[in-house]
Amino acid sequence: MRIASYNVENLFNRARALDQPTWAAGRPALEAFQQICELLEEPVYTDDVKRHILRELQRLGLRRGDTARFARLRQNRGRLVKRSRDGRVEVVAGGRADWIGWVELTTDRVDELGMLNTARVVQDVGADILGVVEAESRLALRRFAEAGLTVADRVRYPHIMVVDGNDERGINVGMMSTSAYPLVGQRSHVDDTDAIGRVFSRDCAEYHLALPGDRRLVVLVNHFKSKGYGGKVASDAIRRRQARRVAEIYRDLVGGDTPLVAVLGDLNDTPESDPLAPLLRDTDLRDISTHPRFDDAGRPGTYGYCTARNKLDYVLLSPALYARATGGGIFRSGVWGGRRGTLWPIYDTMTKQVHAGSDHAAIYADLDL
Repeated sequence: MRIASYNVENLFNRARALDQPTWAAGRPALEAFQQICELLEEPVYTDDVKRHILRELQRLGLRRGDTARFARLRQNRGRLVKRSRDGRVEVVAGGRADWIGWVELTTDRVDELGMLNTARVVQDVGADILGVVEAESRLALRRFAEAGLTVADRVRYPHIMVVDGNDERGINVGMMSTSAYPLVGQRSHVDDTDAIGRVFSRDCAEYHLALPGDRRLVVLVNHFKSKGYGGKVASDAIRRRQARRVAEIYRDLVGGDTPLVAVLGDLNDTPESDPLAPLLRDTDLRDISTHPRFDDAGRPGTYGYCTARNKLDYVLLSPALYARATGGGIFRSGVWGGRRGTLWPIYDTMTKQVHAGSDHAAIYADLDL
């Protein structure tokens, strides 16, 4: 069996603010979007809340109109703002119950050749169970599988699941598996809370798959808080809370009757980082990249230039699974290799950076079960 994790960076539509040449170009819009989504949920729009709403609308380019480059204001019933001919703009809603609407990020179609290269990566990795990061929906993932992922004219992955998570940008975590490993149970952790509040930026999706011999494998697919925007201290604290909660879920599973557990996904930090310590240091999970037969082709990273500081994607195995591991690796053919695309061999269909299947490599573990 091969278990893999792959951040596909959306399949068909991607938020325009996420798809900029650098983080700096889209970061202000993403930060403003996060802030206004929180403000609009306030039950009462005090004068201070209204002032902050107008500030974030300005940052998003929505002060004078409902549509801007990176975002769109939906005012379906009732009104959030009133715009006067003299240029004045005021928040007229008194709170969340006074209007029905929201702010959403505008999206662009993913480059067609890039999407084909994403499918090519998935085909070439050939995982039996694939944790998918940044899938916009189950239907999108199913269409993707039916259109480009076949074996002998049959869909490679008949079992596909994505549950909408907490991220307003439509970047969710999901799972695909072959017919040999059917999905027999699932659980979402979108509403898990700790003393501070809701834990997961997206979800810690829990998938139960049937194995031969009446056994069960549980896969936890994650996408931790990004370093891309927000302050470092706050981002680190969120990832640490997420790592701590995943560790708790993992311990509950292996402490019961489920010894075969894998934790997959984009954890957005390096193995030695303090935020990931509750998961990587304080549990008995083993990173497949530490296996003596793991092939990283001399580069431990999975993102960007794939240096050690860009090791962000993981396949973590419980002791019972790691004992059955025969090796693993990082598959980079769909990642643009540096500025010129030449740091490692890439697909011949990738002549520009926009053609890349993703800026994340796929990481996989091979197991003899």
